[in-house]
Amino acid sequence: MKNALDCAALDAAIEAVHRAGMPGLFAEVRDGDQVWRGAAGVADVTTNRPVTADMRHRVGSITKTFTAVAVLQQVEAGRIGLDTPIGHYLPQLVPGERGEAITVRMLINHTSGFAEYLPYAYPSLKAYPVLADTRPESLDDHRFTRFDTLELIEMGVTAPAVTAPGGTPGVYSNTNYLLLVPLLEQATGTTAERYITENVIERAGLHDTAFPTGPYVDGPHSLLYEAWFGMIDPPRDYSVYDMSWVGPSASLISTVSDLNRFYRMLLAGEIISPSSLAQMQRTVPVISQEGKTIDYGLGLHPVEIPGQGTFWGHGGTVWGGGALAMTSADGTRQLAVAVNMQRWNRLDSSGEPQPHPIDDALAALYGVALSG
Repeated sequence: MKNALDCAALDAAIEAVHRAGMPGLFAEVRDGDQVWRGAAGVADVTTNRPVTADMRHRVGSITKTFTAVAVLQQVEAGRIGLDTPIGHYLPQLVPGERGEAITVRMLINHTSGFAEYLPYAYPSLKAYPVLADTRPESLDDHRFTRFDTLELIEMGVTAPAVTAPGGTPGVYSNTNYLLLVPLLEQATGTTAERYITENVIERAGLHDTAFPTGPYVDGPHSLLYEAWFGMIDPPRDYSVYDMSWVGPSASLISTVSDLNRFYRMLLAGEIISPSSLAQMQRTVPVISQEGKTIDYGLGLHPVEIPGQGTFWGHGGTVWGGGALAMTSADGTRQLAVAVNMQRWNRLDSSGEPQPHPIDDALAALYGVALSG
């Protein structure tokens, strides 16, 4: 049995995250018709402008659920086959034996074996687990860089493979979702952003969700503070940033209310068919960007909450910002939360992130939100 919302406990839990060191955060928790929205801290550490629960926010890889839904819609229309080799659609981008071995499904569930392109686009960054060798200079170098999607794809496709096609555990890689961009464009005859906007975002009635058209976040929003494991001290604002480095894999701007509405409708079978949703919920083990093995479906990640059942959703980070959206399988209990600082954990001498009070405070907030 899920518990009714304890608004006082939620108020205390979100305030505790701010006191633990998060500049600002805001969230919406729903249980049936009952809704709690809360915010704690500041959107700007210089002016002390407060965060509010209706702010727009870069939600990072939560975008992947939207992109996966768009592909599933094209699967339903018969224009894309989940188990068709990607080389059938994009032979120039994934030629030869790899193109025949890697299917569309393997892209969406991260079992293609394609490496992450980011360390190649951002030379001062390294893929996990060599965090100690990373430096944040590339973040500034590319603040206004307009990346070409096909060039980023080439970086990932030509890099050494991280697993064999279809092998498990898979390895989470943004290269997979960038390849869905030309796939969608070939199937729909329009840009991936426009198709997702018209057929996913607008279909779900999301009025504050959009792909960015430039480096700025339109509407009320927080600054986004990147600490890069203590190497940027004090943390620097990266809220103004050209998001072409991730495109439709992680560039969406949304609100916590819109995120909850989207996942509620998705799990109710109102955006794709129940059979497509069932495909999204078929999971495989995948190694996350933090080096943890998680279960991953087609743009959905399940979390088991003791005594509360399975929650589905996705998390996301950008430079300086993060978000998490989780919804119970029956759609009744939901959490969407946004934070305005990232990579607050400093590294020890071996390069491992060290525990931080923010970690425990966030875990406590999630517990109150999802379990009551």
